[in-house]
Order: sequence, then C-alpha cells, then structure tokens
Amino acid sequence: MGPVFTAFARALRDIGQPRILAVLLVPMLGAIVIWSVLAWLYWDSWSGALQAMLDGTAIARWLVEHGAAWLISSTAALLVLVLLLPATFITAILVTELIAMPVILSVVGRAYPGLEKTHGGSVLGSIVNGGVAFTVFALLWIVTLPLWLTGIGAVLLPALIAAYLNQRLFRYEALAEHASRDEYRDIAARTKGSLYTLGLLVAFLYYVPFVNLIAPVVSGLAFTHFCLRELAQLRSAD
Repeated sequence: MGPVFTAFARALRDIGQPRILAVLLVPMLGAIVIWSVLAWLYWDSWSGALQAMLDGTAIARWLVEHGAAWLISSTAALLVLVLLLPATFITAILVTELIAMPVILSVVGRAYPGLEKTHGGSVLGSIVNGGVAFTVFALLWIVTLPLWLTGIGAVLLPALIAAYLNQRLFRYEALAEHASRDEYRDIAARTKGSLYTLGLLVAFLYYVPFVNLIAPVVSGLAFTHFCLRELAQLRSAD
C-alpha cells in the first residue's frame, strides 16, 4: 500500500506545477461540455428510443393498464442520465490521454532523469489497449446495472468498474515511452493488486464535488508516478 499512497501524494503535490495547472480542468470540463451539447440536441431522440424499447415489455403494459404510464417516460429519462455518466467519464479519460498525458509524462519524467526510454509502446498498442479497456468497461457497466438497485451497489460498483478502466489505460500510457514490452508485462503482472488499488482510490475522487473536475489529471499523475517508480526499481534490481 505504501507505493500507492506515495504515488497519490506525489500526484497531489504536482497539481501546483504551472504546466499541470494549464491542463488541469481541460479533460473533465471538455467532456461535460461535449455531452451537455449532445444531450441538448438529442435528448428527445435518446429518451424516445429507450421509451420505445420499454413500451414493448410486459411491465410497461401493466403500468399503462394501471394508469402509471408516466413511470415509463421517467424511467427512460433516468436511463439516459445513467448512460451519460460513463460516456462523460470515458470522454474525460480520452481527453486526458490525448492532451494531458504528454504534459504529465514530461513533468513526472523529470523526477527520473536517468530512466532510459525504450519506447516499448506504440500508437497502435495504445488504440488496441484502449479498445479492449472501453469494451470491458461498457459491458461491466451494462451487466451490473440491475445491482445498482441494491443501494450500496450504486456507490461501489461504478467505482470498481472505473478502477479497472483507470489501471488498464493509465498503466499503458505511463510506461509506453520508458518501458520495453517485457518490462511493461512484468510490472503489470507483478503490481496488479496495487494498480487496482490505485485505480479505486482515484475513482472515488469522482464522487467529490469540484474535486471530480481534476480527477482525470490527478489519475494520470498518480499512475505515472507509480509506474515510473516501479520501472526504476525493476531496472535497479537487474
């Protein structure tokens, strides 16, 4: 647990760096703006499509017969909101990877001046890794939706799913320049538990109002600190 909290603490410290401040709010605010505009343009279409799906169910027919048809439209609107949450989260992560991660790597990399770059990652590797991560994330989100009704599930399940996405995406981006393919596989396997713990830790930042605006960049900082430290230790042990 020590390396996880050390990486998180260093991430919080680096928020004050001028270059980090310049991109700190870009990912989340950009994602919010994008999906707010899309929701304003397509809300009726999205909610209408979901309501049409619900209208064909036996429960919907029973509700109509008992004068509670309004519940169908309300449920459709709620489902749109539920789907907008992961869409906004994914978009914020994508913007972080495209805009913030190059800045993060240059800032954090200064703490490891002797760490040779072996460029084990690639643009294609990043695309494949991201495609797998987003597909698994979307499937887990959809499959676990019924469990959200348990109450505690609505709090824990999104964080656990986000933890998977965080560690899968950020570990690759953090190590793509510096680590070889073998080193990447070694670190991913050896520190799997710590990576998930760090992913869960930063996932809970999204529950805190205003703090969630900087959560994507803090996540990138924390994983970069953790992964580069692990890489430096791996090489020093050889």
